[in-house]
Amino acid sequence: MTQQGFTLWLTGLSGAGKTTVAVALENELHERGLFIERLDGDTVREGLTRDLGFSKEDRDKNIERVCFVAKLLSRNKVGVVASFISPYREARNNVRQQTTNFIEVFVNAPLEVCASRDVKGLYAKAFAGQIQGFTGVNDPYEAPENPEITLHTDKETLEQSVNIIISYLEQHNLIPALEVEAAS
Repeated sequence: MTQQGFTLWLTGLSGAGKTTVAVALENELHERGLFIERLDGDTVREGLTRDLGFSKEDRDKNIERVCFVAKLLSRNKVGVVASFISPYREARNNVRQQTTNFIEVFVNAPLEVCASRDVKGLYAKAFAGQIQGFTGVNDPYEAPENPEITLHTDKETLEQSVNIIISYLEQHNLIPALEVEAAS
């Protein structure tokens, strides 16, 4: 079995663990010799979407651009690991419709856990009213209604979260399963 193209879309609040899971997953899949590209909200905003702000319109345009890249990669048998807050269901559903083998992964962690992980202090500023439009505090986050995978990063280890995703990819024949060597 060969690798299939897919778009693995990690969505959740800031600090939920999307990037952490995506990096670990990318490393594991690269170690298996698979073709993987990781698209991350922070790094994409440094280049592809640096002209956009954080209004609903700009967030939708951000996801639209990322969707175009994911569509090109996934239809050419590349696995895309995309980690974006992507707070709006409609935008995520548009990605689902346009990409190959879309898998929505809800990286679910309670708001208080996300805030406690915030090294930039953005949650504290949002709670104090110094930042407006901050997802989950004073701007909505529309949680997925029927994600293919839900991770609970406040209860699972990083390894457990990654293994949940890899098992899904193997079970759905999107990546080859590792062959277990028999003990001699």
